[in-house]
Amino acid sequence: MDSYKQVVEKAEFALIKGEYSFCIKYLYPIIESYPPSSKEGVNLRNILITALSGINKKEEAKKFCKELLKSHDYKVRENAKYFMEIIDSPEIKKPENWNITIKSNPTFKKKSITSLNLNKNDKKFINISNIPTGETKPFQKGFVIVISLFLLLLIPLLSGCVKIENTFDLREVDSINNNFEIKSKYIKKFPWQINFEQKIKEIFPDAEISKGELDFSLRNKNLSTERAQETLYKIQKTAIELLGESTDFKINSFENNFFFFKKHNYRIDLDLQTLAQVNDLELTFNIINPNRVFVRDQNSQTIEISKNFIKWQLIPGKINSLEFSFWSWNKLLLGFLLILLILLLAYFVRFYRYQIGSDFPELPPN
Repeated sequence: MDSYKQVVEKAEFALIKGEYSFCIKYLYPIIESYPPSSKEGVNLRNILITALSGINKKEEAKKFCKELLKSHDYKVRENAKYFMEIIDSPEIKKPENWNITIKSNPTFKKKSITSLNLNKNDKKFINISNIPTGETKPFQKGFVIVISLFLLLLIPLLSGCVKIENTFDLREVDSINNNFEIKSKYIKKFPWQINFEQKIKEIFPDAEISKGELDFSLRNKNLSTERAQETLYKIQKTAIELLGESTDFKINSFENNFFFFKKHNYRIDLDLQTLAQVNDLELTFNIINPNRVFVRDQNSQTIEISKNFIKWQLIPGKINSLEFSFWSWNKLLLGFLLILLILLLAYFVRFYRYQIGSDFPELPPN
């Protein structure tokens, strides 16, 4: 079996020469040896998608695009979205007058180039003119501005259409705040977003709700751990019902007491396997902790850690899991020790004052 470097060189050379069929036949038997989670697998699948698109095998190209859409790397997913947009774009038929046809003479016999007597009066198939076209004119002043505006408008369309972000604030463990935001990157909201906002208002009538033309936010304050989990579950359930899919959401937490300190352990599981077919959805789960946080899988490409802050990028089509922990003071024990220390201090002061007596004159005995 050829090495990866040899495989890439041979496939890219075939792609440059336009030998798409050879490129596909060469890569198909070995593509499974390079999983889509590896850098090599991503590169080979990009070459294969290009070759399949070149011979109009769109369905097979889409299959490899969907594999790359499940990647943990954000750039790989964005590149796969770009491929999908190209593949799904409508085909434009070329007008017949764009093609040049050269009629062949059946009585023509093979002759050497030197023996051919070209007749200058023969009919020309391409109309040419000796009239000069004049000086090439520069672009008009507004051309650059129009093109720049068009490219700026195109950038948000190539990224996720809907951005959903939830911030879970654990700085006060017994009084949790949760902030849910949903933003649309299109000119207007989708119908399911409008229905979602109406249902959320009915479910959380006392919550702080902010609504704009393209965004919507929901803020719940002073929640216990159980209430916070229930709130997240209701939000997730409402959104999933409107999308016509089903997911599973779990938060497990427990504490370890070490006299003056407590260790808080959390595990969050979010099953998004049924959302693999939902395109242009960007999901982010932020967690703010009271102190420095420790994440079990720190090498994950979907997790960014900054002191007490976790930014977790959720991937549709997969089971997303996160385990983290942080330390905090044992406030109950510290309060008890502080009261005990004050009582002991008061007792020692009283006892010491009794031992040294006072400077006041004593009354004579009777």
